[in-house]
Amino acid sequence: MEIKGKIIQVLPAQGGVSKAGKDWKKQEYVLETQETYPKKICFNFFNERIDQYPMSVGDEVVVSVDIESREFNGRWYTDVRGFKVEKVGAGAPVPPSNDPLGLPGDFPPAPADLTPTPGATDDLPF
Repeated sequence: MEIKGKIIQVLPAQGGVSKAGKDWKKQEYVLETQETYPKKICFNFFNERIDQYPMSVGDEVVVSVDIESREFNGRWYTDVRGFKVEKVGAGAPVPPSNDPLGLPGDFPPAPADLTPTPGATDDLPF
């Protein structure tokens, strides 16, 4: 599921050690949607995704999330976990390019049969 909005709050990072002895960290963000009736949604990132997708207050983003609920002692808890972020607007990063002209996108090289052969005649009527 994708949610578009503006980051309005970055909550303090949390961390610890799991029962299995592995370190973990979690970062929560609050996003406000840009609808007629805006909604505030708190979502989180775990471990390496925190560094992979840095965000700050004021960023306009599209967040891809998984929503899951679980039961514990008769109560239900819902988790909105992000797995991808795309920043929108002028400050959005451009995907890496292999083009020597620096144009965005990852285009394969032109096929050899479309490259003009030196000395070949062109029989097109225009």
